[in-house]
Amino acid sequence: MHASEQSRGRSVGLGLALVSALAFGGSGVAAKPLILAGLDPLHVVWLRVAGAALVLLPVAWRHRALVTRRPALLAGFGLLAVAGVQACYFAAISRIPVGVALLVEYLAPALVLGWVRFVQRRPVSRAAAVGVVLAVGGLACVVEVWSGLSFDAVGLLLALGAACCQVGYFVLSDHGSDGDEPADPVGVIAYGLLIGALVLTAVARPWSMDWSLLAGSADMNGTSVPAALLLAWIVLVATVVAYLTGVISVRRLSPQVAGVVACLEAVIATVLAWVLLGETLSAPQVVGGAVVLLGAFIAQSSTPKPAAEGPVARGEGLPAAEEETVPAGRP
Repeated sequence: MHASEQSRGRSVGLGLALVSALAFGGSGVAAKPLILAGLDPLHVVWLRVAGAALVLLPVAWRHRALVTRRPALLAGFGLLAVAGVQACYFAAISRIPVGVALLVEYLAPALVLGWVRFVQRRPVSRAAAVGVVLAVGGLACVVEVWSGLSFDAVGLLLALGAACCQVGYFVLSDHGSDGDEPADPVGVIAYGLLIGALVLTAVARPWSMDWSLLAGSADMNGTSVPAALLLAWIVLVATVVAYLTGVISVRRLSPQVAGVVACLEAVIATVLAWVLLGETLSAPQVVGGAVVLLGAFIAQSSTPKPAAEGPVARGEGLPAAEEETVPAGRP
């Protein structure tokens, strides 16, 4: 691959990662009015995942060969990247402040770096590590972690579980490109959502939901918005578009870089809540958002370090950034 093609692919990957962060970040703004209207948070999560699974059902049928080719990948993606993140996060915020839970969950980029470096034995650039440190520090300011430091051991463990499941999202997205026949990312997402919907059905018990609320309206900072429109945004944009662009961006960047860029989701969610829901931003939140942006910029501008040891096949004229070590943790 020429340097110009590599740069273009990286730019596309960064653009997709930003779109994914924007789409994921907009989920809370649309979900909160539904929750305030009377829907249980867990029911909103189930509607989100089940609705997206229904939208992608034709895609799942088209890629049905994945069920026999990559069953472990599909099961892992559904259990960790979809159901695990959602269930652990919502269980965590029932015991600890939302800001604390969000900060712990977004320790995922640091955990991704640890996975890549110590489990897969792949080199990690210094810029990516610096980006993670800045992004996590900035997130602490964005969520104002100091305003709710009530430590509940179970709540913190659940939030850490959400972080670990998010690591699974990035790592499995990257693993999908392994082998002579890489798994189509759209097919992986479709089956992941289907599996996640089945798991969440047992947890959320949607048959107890007040379905009539979806036919009414919800209040968004004084503006009446049809509940069905908010749900459509959550399903189509905050789930389908968010997962599609996110998985593809991981394959074009790397799990560690995409993970840091994903930290922007918390900043985007906070800004959208300020603009659309009237939730004001404090000075530390504004500063923290700027620090997260700086960390994401530093991380995405990093290039993979060549392996220090071990046999690596190298073609003539192949730039150092194109070299790839064989990860010890992969089959």
